[in-house]
Amino acid sequence: MEIMKVSSKSVPNQVAGAIASLMREKDKLMIQTIGAAALNQAVKAVAIARGYIIPTGKELICIPSFHDLTVDDKCITSIRLVIELR
Repeated sequence: MEIMKVSSKSVPNQVAGAIASLMREKDKLMIQTIGAAALNQAVKAVAIARGYIIPTGKELICIPSFHDLTVDDKCITSIRLVIELR
């Protein structure tokens, strides 16, 4: 499964285009975020991408989960969004 990293500086429209493009090729994608601002941008992008995908007759499903990462010997909790087509 492909992992897309979204930051607080990511542009939701650009991320949405990438999500829609990847979802046309695959049926599953993972988005990883660290921090509230990055999660905000990711959720906006998923909502926009849903609008791109709906006309194809499919629906985007978003499943959130926590994931612990080790960065510079520190444990950081990230949020991962698994995006699926149904």
